Amino acid sequence: MSDLTLRGGVGSRIDSEIEVKRSRFLCRLVRTETEDGAHAAVDEARSEHWKARHHCSALVLGPGGAPDQIRRSNDDGEPSGTAGRPILEALAGRGFVDCVAVVTRYFGGTLLGAGGLVRAYSEAVLTTIDSAHSRGLVVGRDRRELFTLALSHADAGRIEAELRQRGVLVLGTDYGREAVLRLADDDPERLAAVVAGVTAGSAELESVGHEWVDVPA
Repeated sequence: MSDLTLRGGVGSRIDSEIEVKRSRFLCRLVRTETEDGAHAAVDEARSEHWKARHHCSALVLGPGGAPDQIRRSNDDGEPSGTAGRPILEALAGRGFVDCVAVVTRYFGGTLLGAGGLVRAYSEAVLTTIDSAHSRGLVVGRDRRELFTLALSHADAGRIEAELRQRGVLVLGTDYGREAVLRLADDDPERLAAVVAGVTAGSAELESVGHEWVDVPA
């Protein structure tokens, strides 16, 4: 399964809500690259919904399968294993990385039991993820080779548009004496052929390493 996360970079977020036996479960999914950023998202939800008793959470940082991937969960006063763990399993099961899910619960007066809590916290996260997909807010995360392409200012706009039309991932453009496009690709030979075609062989790619980048989901 490919790694997924929210479109828009660090700080992007989506919220949704479900109700189970009059208890409200408000899920907030926030993109982050650090544990400090995840803690800030939890604190923000806690401050915004200060009347709620529980603000349970889980985070996944780093690519799937990596030995240094970070996974954390917090039941925040719910019975052990009934909140943080199902939130984490929902994120991991859908392949989400570099994000934190915070589920705030407003108690509705009816006890749900351990099984009911597990299902409710999991459903809150899955509903939010489904909403993100339906709204086009999900991107993939992939390790790609990075390149720069130096162009004249007069040609940069046209060539960038042609590269995008041919499926090349353009990360951005830096403007100085020349316009330097930053490109990412997993097939350098194909990319070189595309660049040669759209520039009539007048510009050369320069490899500048590798990076995890957002790609179409």
